[in-house]
Amino acid sequence: MNYFEVFIDQIFINAETRLLTMEFTIKPIGSIESPFNNHKNTPIQPCYSDKFGTVEIFDDYADGLQDLEGFSHVILIYYFDQSDDTQLRVKPYLDESPKGIFATRHQNRPNKIGLSIVQLVKIENNKILVKGIDVLNNTPLIDIKPFVPFFDCQDMKNLSVGWLKEKLIPNEDKKTDE
Repeated sequence: MNYFEVFIDQIFINAETRLLTMEFTIKPIGSIESPFNNHKNTPIQPCYSDKFGTVEIFDDYADGLQDLEGFSHVILIYYFDQSDDTQLRVKPYLDESPKGIFATRHQNRPNKIGLSIVQLVKIENNKILVKGIDVLNNTPLIDIKPFVPFFDCQDMKNLSVGWLKEKLIPNEDKKTDE
């Protein structure tokens, strides 16, 4: 190895060490109210839900809702607070064979972060009425982002859904297996 290769290797080793020891705190900005109180009756994805939910933003963050009403859909980023387990391989809802956790949307993730794209119905003060909710009642909300197809769905011609290709059945009433 020459000096440059050693230098580059050291940069990557230092970055990996820094990242592996890093910890940070995320505080909820609100909570998600839904009609679902247990995993068994909760739809597995928003596309399988026609239910309404209310996203309540804490007062300290309510000013951040300005101009959101012009969007038809929002991305809810939340914390799976009722998931106690972490598994790197899980049996997903739409298949019988175990898959790597990062190839699924299963809740037993290392950092317990979930997301749902839901329809924004209306905003009143610090509450957002949404349709297509698929989370448990009182789920902690981490963030909200507007869904913008131009940003979020680039190159749809080359889209691949991996192992789900043969499993997707549009808009059937899918609930979790738990």
